[in-house]
Amino acid sequence: MPINSWFTSNNNGTKNSPQPASPSLEKLQDQTISNSLEETLQVIQGVMQNEDDLLVRRFHVFAQHPAVLIYYSSMINQTMVNQDVLKPLMKEMPSEKVGTEQLHDVILNDTLYHSQVNTDDRYTAVIEELLRGNTIVLIDGLTRAIIINTSSIENRSVDQPATEQVIRGPREGFIEMLDKNIALIRYRLLTPELRIKTMEIGRRSKSRVAVCYLEDIANAELVNEVFRRLSVIDIDAVLDSGYLEQLIEDNHHSPFPQVQYTERPDKVAANLLEGRVAILVNGSPLALIVPSVFNQFYQTVEDYTERYLLMSAIRIARLIALVFSLIFPSLYVAIISFNPELIPTEFAVAVAGGRAGVPFPAVVEVLIIEISMEVLREATIRLPQQVGGALSIVGVLVIGQAAVAAGFSSPITVVIIALTTIGSFATPAYNAALALRLLRFPLIIISGIFGLYGVMIGCILIANHMLALKSFGMPYLTPLVPGNFQGMKDLLIRAPLTWMPERPAFLLPKDKKRMSQASIDEIKKTKPDIVGPKANKEDP
Repeated sequence: MPINSWFTSNNNGTKNSPQPASPSLEKLQDQTISNSLEETLQVIQGVMQNEDDLLVRRFHVFAQHPAVLIYYSSMINQTMVNQDVLKPLMKEMPSEKVGTEQLHDVILNDTLYHSQVNTDDRYTAVIEELLRGNTIVLIDGLTRAIIINTSSIENRSVDQPATEQVIRGPREGFIEMLDKNIALIRYRLLTPELRIKTMEIGRRSKSRVAVCYLEDIANAELVNEVFRRLSVIDIDAVLDSGYLEQLIEDNHHSPFPQVQYTERPDKVAANLLEGRVAILVNGSPLALIVPSVFNQFYQTVEDYTERYLLMSAIRIARLIALVFSLIFPSLYVAIISFNPELIPTEFAVAVAGGRAGVPFPAVVEVLIIEISMEVLREATIRLPQQVGGALSIVGVLVIGQAAVAAGFSSPITVVIIALTTIGSFATPAYNAALALRLLRFPLIIISGIFGLYGVMIGCILIANHMLALKSFGMPYLTPLVPGNFQGMKDLLIRAPLTWMPERPAFLLPKDKKRMSQASIDEIKKTKPDIVGPKANKEDP
């Protein structure tokens, strides 16, 4: 199906919604506005039940025609309503009287000082616009309501992203307002090929969802699949982009995230330039990026804003920490329980001395400490910021030391769990780190039963699951499996930008070139000495 057809056939994001958006609106589904002002007002007030912040302002248009202004005082710009709507409508026309038949055109074309004005004759549409924060003007004798966009909802200012901190890079992050987030993307991509299509999802929330892509780069089949998955969602409310993430991913039972989320507009712009699609939801500061592969979850913005040698080394360290946080506790359990001969003699004696008074086997001990660490971490996140920092310090220092002193745990176990926790913090994506934290527990249990064989079996099962996993039809371990040479330049290390002149081929972009070869050749040319001894050798 062509891309635009998703919007012409389905404006609200669902093709055939079997349930009504609201019982009150369902009763008015086929009714149109009456030419009697009092009758129309009575119907609208009957649905709204005379809410305290719903204001009805009666006045006369051009001092001739009875009219009412309806709006929610908590959702509108009062100055705009007074100056751009009410003032010009109440001003008496200097010319001859305006009849009812000409009133509609005169108001729209000659009177209102506002650019976003619409009309509708359906009760359902008028009430929905009223709920969005717009102002409704009803005039006696007219069968169409005038809808004026005066919505103004307080929101926080654009600030530094809280979930993705960087040392070098832009300091702007998305906020909850969709229009502001779209603006943050548009001013980074000043190209007419940037397409932003909006739809409504949620019978009661009517949440605006924006799909962003570059038409001359993104694969058309990928864009169509994104629209298809969004269009079949029939839910009462979408309060955050996380709702959509769970509904559009390929495998709903996998611990690994198949949709990347980000709070950074520069990261969204970079992914759009590669041929991906971004999804933004009104009310959520996190944008979704599809398709997503595993290597995206250990990459950061700084990988591309700093020199490649430095960031390649840091990326490898990040990968080591990722693997470390997954298998280190299970390796410890397997070696201590089944293969202590693998430990050097002096170290084995020290470990045995530390475990001398511990009443639990190694697997039970590690599980207890791991669970305690997870509970402590969750408590630190949920507590107020001023208390949470103190709790983490108390938990690590006091409780850990007390557990060792009481013979409840060995010192080496506390060190192992501490290093594992630090390794999980090195993973940039919180949802990917959470998946690895979850998988640690079955690995510890299976290693406590089968030893090193159990560790290998667990790793093989995890690798097999990742090989079978897909994100919007793309293999999860791309570009490693299936192999793609161009993509591998940005897999384990980050190659120089001049080595990556093409976009990732596995995304099947329409425009494959990122940088021209002529530009690369000019960049690689040796520059003449502009200053220095050679530059001044001809001076007298």
